[in-house]
Amino acid sequence: MLSSFLLAAVALIPGVFSAPSATIPQLGDLLHGDKGNTIQARQGGYFWSSWSEGGGTFRCQNGAGGSYSVNWQSSGGSSGFVCGKGWNPGGNKAVTYSGEYAPNGPSYLAVYGWTTNPLIEYYIMDAHGDLLPNEPWTSKGNFTFEEGTYELYTSTRVNKPSIIGTTTFQQYWSIRTEQRVGGTITTGKHFDAWASAGLRLGGHNYMILATEGYTSGSTTSNGTSTITVA
Repeated sequence: MLSSFLLAAVALIPGVFSAPSATIPQLGDLLHGDKGNTIQARQGGYFWSSWSEGGGTFRCQNGAGGSYSVNWQSSGGSSGFVCGKGWNPGGNKAVTYSGEYAPNGPSYLAVYGWTTNPLIEYYIMDAHGDLLPNEPWTSKGNFTFEEGTYELYTSTRVNKPSIIGTTTFQQYWSIRTEQRVGGTITTGKHFDAWASAGLRLGGHNYMILATEGYTSGSTTSNGTSTITVA
């Protein structure tokens, strides 16, 4: 889930999607899409992204190095957030992370990223709250390797915000069958499994170890997450 907008007022509120003063947002990182609130910046070798839309309280804190924390409460309607630390561009990486994640309601802890040409939004999910996606999922089987067993799905978002504006695009999903918080996610293994299932990626845009919480129908979300990416 993602949309974006130039964030001004929110950036001035202490503790709400705050980025340290030493970070330097890159031209183009603060603008894309047509709804919501976004801050994106590069800091100490990591890429920080935080986005929200609708009502609710979403307090994403950009910590030192690869760390971040968030506590949230979504509200009714289109309400949600995604924030995390990673890289821009993303790609084939061994993403090692640790921390704590305590969700209630619809929420994900995942490697989250985008590609272009084709435009794909993807998730490699290690843990979650309620699995209540806003679009139907289509199963593409599963695969097992040394890091665990993951179920594969696709879905399609129609006329939704993306990193290039409002459009229609596919989502790819790997969902770990035994949830965990901490470990290593080798993204290339998932990219290869998707390719074997006929799911093609494009050129990599950003990729983060993300926490997401959102409202699905009448079910709201709340929780806390404290994550460090190595």
